[in-house]
Amino acid sequence: MAFSSRLERSHFEHVPLSVFPGSAEASRAVAAEIAALIRLRQKEGRPCVLGLATGSTPVSVYAELVRLHREEGLSFAHVTTFNLDEYYPLAPDHAQSYRRFMRTHLFDHVDLDPARTHLPSGTVAKSGVDAHCAEYEERIRAAGGIDFQILGIGRTGHIGFNEPGSPRHSLTRLVTLDPLTRRDAAGDFGGDAATPRHALTMGVRSILNARRVVLMAWGQHKADIVRAAVEGEVDSHVTASFLQEHPDALFVLDAMAAGSLTRYRTPWLVGPLAEQGLAWDERMTRRAILWLSQLRAKPILKLTDDDYNEVGLQDLLREHGSAYEANLVGFYQMQHTITGWPGGRDPARTKPGDAPVRPLRAPSAGVFPKRVLVLSPHPDDDVISMGGTLCRLVDHGHEVHIAYEVSGAGAVSNEALWRTLAFARGSGLAKGDAGRTWCAAYESGAEPPALPEVVQWKALIRRLEAVSGARVCGVPENRLHFLDLPFYNAGPRQRQYGEVDVAMMQTLLAKLRPHLIYAAGDLDDPHGTHRLCLRVLREALARSERESWLSETELWLYRGAWAEWPMDEIDLAVPLSPQEVLRRRRAIFRHETQKDQALFLGEDRREFWQRTEDRSRRLAQSYNALGLAEYEAIEAFRRYAPADFIRSAAL
Repeated sequence: MAFSSRLERSHFEHVPLSVFPGSAEASRAVAAEIAALIRLRQKEGRPCVLGLATGSTPVSVYAELVRLHREEGLSFAHVTTFNLDEYYPLAPDHAQSYRRFMRTHLFDHVDLDPARTHLPSGTVAKSGVDAHCAEYEERIRAAGGIDFQILGIGRTGHIGFNEPGSPRHSLTRLVTLDPLTRRDAAGDFGGDAATPRHALTMGVRSILNARRVVLMAWGQHKADIVRAAVEGEVDSHVTASFLQEHPDALFVLDAMAAGSLTRYRTPWLVGPLAEQGLAWDERMTRRAILWLSQLRAKPILKLTDDDYNEVGLQDLLREHGSAYEANLVGFYQMQHTITGWPGGRDPARTKPGDAPVRPLRAPSAGVFPKRVLVLSPHPDDDVISMGGTLCRLVDHGHEVHIAYEVSGAGAVSNEALWRTLAFARGSGLAKGDAGRTWCAAYESGAEPPALPEVVQWKALIRRLEAVSGARVCGVPENRLHFLDLPFYNAGPRQRQYGEVDVAMMQTLLAKLRPHLIYAAGDLDDPHGTHRLCLRVLREALARSERESWLSETELWLYRGAWAEWPMDEIDLAVPLSPQEVLRRRRAIFRHETQKDQALFLGEDRREFWQRTEDRSRRLAQSYNALGLAEYEAIEAFRRYAPADFIRSAAL
């Protein structure tokens, strides 16, 4: 399925765009257009020149191109490629080089002549960089220019490595990477210290010279910068905004990356919803009322007819008759998300007049106690993201199980491992020579040997931290399940889940037959593990669709250290007392290797316990500002019916 660049857009948008439910469908559409161009050029007897990008965004496009080559005979024999950029200095055989990336994901799987693949060299001498960059531009010109250029967009708004401030006339050159760009890449390189500070990149002008440009963006973490590039003015501080000046540019987005655009976030500002094929359903009504409450800095029940009329919400007033009636709808929707009993009440202890447990809807809502499965991608996501709710479920008498989906070994620093091994050595508990050899190398300042035991040791450290954290929450060790899904053992850029991962998850679900499943819905973690774990869960649930227990199950998605649920998407809000906040903090502190030297903190440099406390307190304050009760902190979740989740394209 290809698409036309002549797409209808709202008056807020300055560049054509095409939005798909999920990245998989969007990637297939981009690959289809590339394939059509290759076939057209082949039919004309002309070469096809592609401009290629790296990073996680185009991986699924390359996978589809490989499939088209293998299954539908798409030939790359007459294709010439030019890549946008390369880290500097970095050898082409380095695990994180873009030459290695392209070989892994495309070059080695199609009939592309290696002599026709071009990337800037990360090994050219610094004295020869300018000449090398000029030669790269000349090679593009000699090939006839780029026919089709694909791009991603960095969180600074960069295309290629054209960081904020890059001028429009810039050509291929050596650049210094923005600190945010380096932090985003740190997970691939094992930490900030090992991440290159420089790169060679095609310039803005080099990119704009391409005849067709398609920029792709997936995920909520790209939504705000996409809006700046699409709806903002052309600005050198958001170099993707220069695409507004290109005669044949297109932004291809998934629903989450498009989520901050005016037509999706606040469509009533674009025009009447009916003209956009939308309706004032429950979710849209709540979104508009919350937006108005925050815009006017008023509690919901204090909003007036004038407040609605002055910002273009007359249609909402017409739906409900008055601000008073509309306010009640929004107020009760938010009030009904709040419950102190996330697993439901014990019928034996429920008295007349007790508050109802509104958010639970599945047939198992009245079952007590419930079997609860908390899925934690990394060994600390459970306590970071829903530690208070986890404690509450245990305290209420539910049978709570925690499944840690990956080992998390990659997030244990060598310093943390050394402390553990040095203790074992000093105490006389160490056995064998491997630990002593590794410690000796580390203590000398040399690179420690890559022993196979190292990953096992680091995984064991994370496992014991998880056991300790779960103990704070009251979950016994015999209800902890360490899945160690195999996909995690590949390098960060090579991770893809497979049959074994899904089978392991399906086995666990069949064993526990949970009434409640809590899973990480935070798809924007820097390492991609959360997204892969959620896909594994989706596949396992799909294979269990005919099992009777699934109809009794409710699925709740939490968000962790990397993102928050927008308030209009919250279906369950669990208020926490000051004592429960402190208990959650103690559980997080049990993960000592992640407390003050976690390898992959991302853009936010606060420790994880600080993030979760600030986030949950801020959410409680937001509820209070709406005119609802005042709480110390709130943990939030979004409901998915398993059947809807299985068919979701957003993953």
